[in-house]
Amino acid sequence: MVYKKRKLSKKEQKAFDKKAVISVSREQTNINEKSEVKAKKKVAIPEIISVKDFAERSELPVTEVISELIKNGVLANINENIDYDTAAIIGDDLGIEIVKEKAGPEGEAAEKIVMKASKSLKPRPPVVTIMGHVDHGKTTLLDKIRETHVAAGESGGITQHISAYQIDIPDPANKKKIHSITFIDTPGHSAFSTMRSHGASIADIVVLIVAADDGVMPQTKEIIEHAKAHKIPIIVAINKVDLPNADVIKVQQQLSEYELIGEDWGGKTVIVKISAKTGEGLDQLLEMIILQTDMMELLADPTAPATAMVIESHMHKGAGALAVVLIENGTLHLGDPIAVGSVYGKVRILEDFKEHPIKNAGPSMPVRVAGLQSVPNFADRLISFTSEHEAKEAAEKYLERSRVRKYATAKTISKDDKGIKTLNLIIKADVAGSLEAIRKSISELKHPQAQIKIISEGVGAVAESDATMAAATGAMILGFRVTISLPAKKIIEKEKITALTYEVIYELVDDIKKILQDMLPPIINEVETGRGEILAEFRNDKKSVVIGIRVLEGEFRSSDLAKVIADKKEIWRGKIESIRRGKEQVSQVAAGIEAGIGLSVGANYSIGDKVVAFRIEETKQTL
Repeated sequence: MVYKKRKLSKKEQKAFDKKAVISVSREQTNINEKSEVKAKKKVAIPEIISVKDFAERSELPVTEVISELIKNGVLANINENIDYDTAAIIGDDLGIEIVKEKAGPEGEAAEKIVMKASKSLKPRPPVVTIMGHVDHGKTTLLDKIRETHVAAGESGGITQHISAYQIDIPDPANKKKIHSITFIDTPGHSAFSTMRSHGASIADIVVLIVAADDGVMPQTKEIIEHAKAHKIPIIVAINKVDLPNADVIKVQQQLSEYELIGEDWGGKTVIVKISAKTGEGLDQLLEMIILQTDMMELLADPTAPATAMVIESHMHKGAGALAVVLIENGTLHLGDPIAVGSVYGKVRILEDFKEHPIKNAGPSMPVRVAGLQSVPNFADRLISFTSEHEAKEAAEKYLERSRVRKYATAKTISKDDKGIKTLNLIIKADVAGSLEAIRKSISELKHPQAQIKIISEGVGAVAESDATMAAATGAMILGFRVTISLPAKKIIEKEKITALTYEVIYELVDDIKKILQDMLPPIINEVETGRGEILAEFRNDKKSVVIGIRVLEGEFRSSDLAKVIADKKEIWRGKIESIRRGKEQVSQVAAGIEAGIGLSVGANYSIGDKVVAFRIEETKQTL
């Protein structure tokens, strides 16, 4: 809210004019006396400006500017930013006129930055993940590549399991030219679970391994869907071609149903026939990865401060909190202050994947880092800074945002007739380019059960009207490199509106992604733990039900649930209250054992019915 000067009444204007005449008269009688009427100095500022820059442009002492801010209820230090509205208010009090800076010079500056950045960009090695159905040979292939291309006798690498490693191979066309490839071994679909700042997944290429004797299986289909959803190129490796029952044609037919058609069949998918056991086709697979990389033009800026993704972390005896990270951009140096999520520290130990000490690590390089105060989470992003103070501040801000996000008010989420939850947002950014980038990134966060609705968006500080709109619509306010005006802050506090501000786009997008995921209901799975047959009834009254069973498969545990099956139909389900063998109460019984099982009162069953023990598992949904 900008305060405006009140228009003078006729009486006040007349008095003012009279005062001005007297002032001019005095000036005529004494030429050394200064005039009381002065034209205000104009100062052009952008939408957001630091206190230091404002003072410099206004040609005023910083202390005077800070003092005026305090008088207006704004506690800001020399390095903090203020918005245009706040600057206009204190400018009026300081006797200067504040005007908005034109966008032209800013555009020129932005263009120069892009040009400068483009000169620093260099090709980087591809990050490859090998994925496939259980027992199709993923681990064997990874081990074979490591054995063949990592020198024997070096620590790490060959003898122990690691989550990432890098190999060097000669260029197919020019043997003197060497290419590096980074392989990451991640469980399940974690290669897709986190996003780079530019929107791609942590993996650049997916090698889909399919067994020639087994074909396309459920997990294979799921991997194909994930890779396509994230627009990641797929190279198919048909494994176990050395087996007598291998049927490559059948596998290719199955793959064609998912639009993965080999080049020899007129399609565009690279399909390589291999044997992870013997090494057959291995060199061809690596050459195809290099060719695919050349077409993708993967780039990074090695001169920038490092950003990396945590792909493994644990507490190491002697080294403390240890993290295996993949460098996404920039170069990480030994001794760099770093922040990883809510954890900060200094790089005390920096090792390559072979556990050799190194002084720096560039883009796409997997490294082991020690020096953090505690163990970071998988997929947390590492950022390097010039000072430990900056790293600590970044970690504290991340922690604060996490707390605010957890307590985001329920009214920001609505639900329609189809059960689809909607997250309402109001977005304010420093410039139109930032706003467009945020809108594009957020639009990619989709799920059939949750969606985002942008109620309002604009350039500039979070104003009173934005807070009023949020209160009326139940929206969450997101600010990118903008401040929140004083009137808006009052409404936000009064109405308990969730308002978050950011300096980095990917942090904003990551938080919204986490909030959306928290909105999703968990996937409920029944995991069968045992099967048995009802042999006898020991007790069935208002107090308890006890039946005698023989465990046929698996085991029955006192913490499990149970369901009774008669004629292949479920007729009852409830909790297992207790398990007894003879007079002794036990926690579980295994296959082949007869026992007494206590069930919930009201259980429906008959002698000879089948009884199944199971537990409920909840899996958190992801976008």
